[in-house]
Amino acid sequence: MKRSISLFLIIFLSPLFSKTASTAELLMVEQQGCYYCLEWKDEIGPIYPKTEEGKFAPIKFIDITEVDEIAGLQRDVVFTPTFILFEKENELARLEGYPGEDFFWALLEKMLEKETNFKATTNAE
Repeated sequence: MKRSISLFLIIFLSPLFSKTASTAELLMVEQQGCYYCLEWKDEIGPIYPKTEEGKFAPIKFIDITEVDEIAGLQRDVVFTPTFILFEKENELARLEGYPGEDFFWALLEKMLEKETNFKATTNAE
């Protein structure tokens, strides 16, 4: 009986998890004294983990002095903040700079949808 229930759960619930499961990660390269890094942390930082994007691609902060230790970068990081979308230790895309809250969300959504299996659920009317 327990085996039947386990099999049922695996067969019927696994598709739900496979569609939402992601190995994507968003790296934010920052440096001390970076005004736009602080702006991002103030405006976006507290809510990012609670959003669809934040759940799909959790953020990891890294100092620009440690960027050489990251394998899989396509090119050098010059500006802070730089947001790098990674999946399976490969850079998929990046956003250099912080264009403000409204533009950030739109650019991030577009980047995630283009480079991963992320699909935003927007309230379009």
